[in-house]
Amino acid sequence: MSAAQANPGVRLTLYGRRYCHLCDDMQAALAELASEYAFAVDVVDVDAAEALEARYGERVPVLAHGEKELCHYFLDRAALTAYLAACCSAFR
Repeated sequence: MSAAQANPGVRLTLYGRRYCHLCDDMQAALAELASEYAFAVDVVDVDAAEALEARYGERVPVLAHGEKELCHYFLDRAALTAYLAACCSAFR
């Protein structure tokens, strides 16, 4: 059984902006890893809500799982896979 079959419910959130090339880069990198490591990504435009714009400002993209920020600006693949292994039983 692949990791994707074992735990398809891990959902990460990518906070970013439509005009942000770093956001596009992180989203593309996450897409490459998503099937291998069994997670989905919800993309949220921080400009769509005043509270999100105030929280993140220019510090985008930010990858999070719930309230836990995993990385920002660039995908930290090692940090992401370590986090998934620690928090998600499908990765142990």
